[in-house]
Amino acid sequence: MHSKSLRLLCLLPWLLLSAGIAAAESRLTRVAVDRVETAPIVEAVPLTGTLTSPRVAQVSTSVGGLVEAINVDVGDRVEAGDPLVRLDRELERLSLAASRAATRQARAELADVRRRLEEARQLRARQSFPETEVRSLEAQVEVQQAAVERLAAEEQRREARLRRHVLNAPFNGVINRKLTEAGEWVEPGMAVVELIAVEGLRLDFRVPQRHFPRIDEQTRLEVELEAVPGRRFEARIGAVVPVNDPGARTFLLRAYLDDPELRLTPGMSAHAELQLGTGRRGLVVPRDALLRYPDGRVGVWVVEGAGEDGTATVNEHQVEIGLAFDGRVEIRSGLEAGMQVVTAGNESLQPGQRVRLADSD
Repeated sequence: MHSKSLRLLCLLPWLLLSAGIAAAESRLTRVAVDRVETAPIVEAVPLTGTLTSPRVAQVSTSVGGLVEAINVDVGDRVEAGDPLVRLDRELERLSLAASRAATRQARAELADVRRRLEEARQLRARQSFPETEVRSLEAQVEVQQAAVERLAAEEQRREARLRRHVLNAPFNGVINRKLTEAGEWVEPGMAVVELIAVEGLRLDFRVPQRHFPRIDEQTRLEVELEAVPGRRFEARIGAVVPVNDPGARTFLLRAYLDDPELRLTPGMSAHAELQLGTGRRGLVVPRDALLRYPDGRVGVWVVEGAGEDGTATVNEHQVEIGLAFDGRVEIRSGLEAGMQVVTAGNESLQPGQRVRLADSD
């Protein structure tokens, strides 16, 4: 046999072995990894709350009357000062006209008395008019002046009453309920519409009272709205109301969402996570690194013997976990800082299995 062919026959087993190794490596399970870190430990407190309006008003009339027109309907947005309801004003206009006429008459009579008083004073200066008559005219001027002031005040009262026959929006908002219709009679103080402000909405949460001393305006609060699924928003704590609910042993936490792009409406439900500092540091891993078993055990697959070719061996460590927060979990025992743990592809690993690290390509 030719020597060259002989050499090929000798190399063939090695070539087949190398190809088999390469094929086996290409079939290695690909896993994502992350490092065990030391970080401040945070206690995450789950909360449920509601988006509420800063102003809700049962808008009422201050005068009685027949409803002539309703200018709004449920769902309408209004601005402060917009007319909402108009009452019949015919009788009030007539009363105002009569009041104005009486005021004009009283002013004319006052002007006449003042003229006669001035003439009397001139005659008195020439000793041709009694002092008593002058005093009488001065008194008449005072009486007539008071009458003018009284009638002017009555005229202003009539004008104010006429204005109250048009009920205007006290603030910007949305009509939530309409409580009357045209043709109905309303009494003073009777609510005709319910107006809800939609600006400056706030989130109200009830928090267990044991957390009260640990909350301030700098405490982190992440919120999820059922109306905007899949997104988390950073909320700003606006007030911590230290008035406990005696029955539930909770206090009110009020927060605000400052994202101008969010379309919010009162009544939306929200879920939140209040992150409270514990004052200590510890080991943490991503939540995805944990595998929980029916018997209560918790395991983490740890990367060992990583090679330059991007492959490594993995083995499972049993761990004791602590608090969970911000997508991470505290590890109280079973791991050390700096270890690499598997965060994806860890569902079906076996002890001592060789894997390929996802970031080694």
